[in-house]
Amino acid sequence: MDRMTGTSVRAGARILARADGRGGTALPVLEGEGPLAPRRVRASGAEARVMLVGAMSGPLGGDHLTVTADVAEGARLRVGSSAATIALPGQNRGEAYYDVRLTVADGAELLWLPEQLISVRGSDLAVTTCVDLAPTARLVLREEQVLGRAGEEPGRLVSRLAVRIAGRCVLDQELACGPGAPGGWDGPAVLAGHRAVGQIVVVRPEFTERPPMARLPGDGAAVIPLAGPAALVTAVAPDALRLRRLLDEGLRSLD
Repeated sequence: MDRMTGTSVRAGARILARADGRGGTALPVLEGEGPLAPRRVRASGAEARVMLVGAMSGPLGGDHLTVTADVAEGARLRVGSSAATIALPGQNRGEAYYDVRLTVADGAELLWLPEQLISVRGSDLAVTTCVDLAPTARLVLREEQVLGRAGEEPGRLVSRLAVRIAGRCVLDQELACGPGAPGGWDGPAVLAGHRAVGQIVVVRPEFTERPPMARLPGDGAAVIPLAGPAALVTAVAPDALRLRRLLDEGLRSLD
């Protein structure tokens, strides 16, 4: 994992949250390496909180990073990040990979709320997020991607998100942007010239009896019911600030 020699990095982080039997949530496993440094922060009520801190630059070309979070029955976990993740070209021009694997058990809740991912010119990153939920699990998952820094063209970014509830797939989608992506990614049917794109997946057992309604919470945003106790808030915007506002408006509309 030596950046000084220009070699690529393979690194991982793992989080395990369990109910502590006293109305709170314990973190018996909290470990990371390389650029991935999970840190426990002050808890709130029954909820344990973890912050992902960037210990090194990355992901760079050729890196392969993996984050795993398991939330056991009855536990509550909130995960954020201390800053944006920046995909950089690096000395190794190969494709970089960032895999996120999340599992939430019955009666458990996960709030996965990292800061945005910024795709820098010349970078090449594939992000895959896979979520497996038990029938009565709860989830709020936010993803935000910004294509290039101010006034900069983006790198190549491929992002896939798959969500399963009780083994049933309720969402599996992929978006490719930047050089080498299929034609039309920047056209009116996809990003329409915007440089920030994001989504929030919300899973709540009560949606089974009271499904959310499709709506347009703002210009460039939509709330879409999914086939299961779930909803998708999706938005495009000219910048990260406007994107966050649209996603937050969509999330509030579900309440």
